[in-house]
Amino acid sequence: MTDQNWPVVYAKPGDLPDIVPLFPLAGAVFFPRANLPLNIFEPRYLSMIDDAMRGNRIIGMIQPAGGPEKRPALYGVGCAGRIMSYGETDDGRMVISLRGICRFRLGEELTAMTPYRQARVDYAPFAADFRETDPAAAEASFDRSRFLATLKLYLRAIQVQIDWDWVEKAPAEILINAFAMLAPLGPQEKQALLEAGSLQERAESAFALMELAVAEAGGGFAGPGGGATIN
Repeated sequence: MTDQNWPVVYAKPGDLPDIVPLFPLAGAVFFPRANLPLNIFEPRYLSMIDDAMRGNRIIGMIQPAGGPEKRPALYGVGCAGRIMSYGETDDGRMVISLRGICRFRLGEELTAMTPYRQARVDYAPFAADFRETDPAAAEASFDRSRFLATLKLYLRAIQVQIDWDWVEKAPAEILINAFAMLAPLGPQEKQALLEAGSLQERAESAFALMELAVAEAGGGFAGPGGGATIN
């Protein structure tokens, strides 16, 4: 089932609820205008999706930061998304797709009667997320040749193949955010990419993480002035 009410315009922090249900999931970060598919099977999160579908369809994705598995500590920043598609499987799971809207800073967690956690959140520190990225401006500030060369080395180091034709054609915002979402990085590294203040800062963090992985794998790359080289 797809969202028949889309597009819904979210233009400012006040357009989103200040209390959101939380879905803590390690390694799952996503960004405004990005899509995140999720396979839901835990009863508490099945309940959360049911409630969200009866309401505003908004849930907050956030990474756990250690502690008990059933109620871990949480990182301080997550991202709110709207359920765009929803389906049920014969074995009782739910398969949904989230569309990222705006990052948030975690506030007070509520004492809720629901089996899932809820919290007040603050979107104001990330108000720029509501503005569509200008593709031309993003491309102008993005060193694509350096990124692609470093990415080739990184993929070789971690022994992963991807659709390179898509990589070469993807807009800067989509490419950088896809790296943050899909790369096999640890929770702390993914959180740093999520919390980057701008797309350019996120790209620089991605460069640093890729170059570190290449160096640890015994590969070689030139510095920022020369870009990456494949031996």
